[in-house]
Amino acid sequence: MKNIFITGSEGFIGSHLVETLIKSNKYKVKALVLYNHRNDIGWLSNINQKLLKEVEIIHGDIRDYDFLKSHTKNTDIIINLAALIGIPYSYDAPKSYIDTNIIGTHNILQCGLTNNIEKLIQTSTSEVFGNVKFSTGFDENSYQYAQSPYAATKIASDQMSNAFYSTYNLPVTIIRPFNTYGPRQSERAIIPTVINQILNNSKKIKLGNLYAFRDLNYIEDTISAFIKIITSKKNIAGEIFNIGSGYNVSMKDLVFKIKELMNSKIDIVFDYKRVRPKKSEVANLLCNNSKAKKVLKWKPKYSGSLGLELGLKNTIEWFKENSENYKNQNTYIK
Repeated sequence: MKNIFITGSEGFIGSHLVETLIKSNKYKVKALVLYNHRNDIGWLSNINQKLLKEVEIIHGDIRDYDFLKSHTKNTDIIINLAALIGIPYSYDAPKSYIDTNIIGTHNILQCGLTNNIEKLIQTSTSEVFGNVKFSTGFDENSYQYAQSPYAATKIASDQMSNAFYSTYNLPVTIIRPFNTYGPRQSERAIIPTVINQILNNSKKIKLGNLYAFRDLNYIEDTISAFIKIITSKKNIAGEIFNIGSGYNVSMKDLVFKIKELMNSKIDIVFDYKRVRPKKSEVANLLCNNSKAKKVLKWKPKYSGSLGLELGLKNTIEWFKENSENYKNQNTYIK
């Protein structure tokens, strides 16, 4: 049975991954939760309590190398999901993003090297591409250009991962999910914001730029990609895999689709304060997922307009059933 160490385990993607790994009954999971005075374990508390007993939960911080080194001994696989991810906050506090996303990643990589880890998975983001022009979607070799401090720190952490592979032969693989959505996602994202405002019977909702296009990846597909990398028997060290549906939609069409599915007449109000600085806004993201399909044999189940609609229906139903629990959560890690 493999021992897996996961950072950012209490967040949106992390909690789903922990849950999936435990359900498989093939792994011993040690879940790192960012230390807080409340001993809050974030969305891990949403997992079935019987399953949760199988998880070793530790509280700490990826900025503390000695702590990480101690807790990753006798670990087979490290998965790094810990990151500061809110783009607007990165405008105001870029140093905190450097500390967590770059220095934190360096600590993880160094622990992987020191403790002779079998496989290390570093989580990237589609924001690294910025407004670079493309014809068939962004592939793994597409040019990268940071348009926010957040994106800059993620590019740096990717390059640090590449450097540790090239220099020290560290078996690190980079997974680059495009915009993941689904149950447990925080309201920093547009889909939970719109859904919850409608559920709260709001008459109006304030939103920013509705003309950006995003490749939306349902959480189940993102998790299945992680599992493919974890279980792959191929030598994928040093590789990068873009994970997305291969279909994008404007935020305007997305909002109207949610309104349609929820039979809502809520009014959309443009809020200038929610718009990124002009040079920082990424206009169009679309994933070329051909490499993941070919090498990992991964394929999104929720693709195209029908896949998006099904994913949105699942997400809406979850928020309806968990509205009170959701209000009490404060998810701040991916």
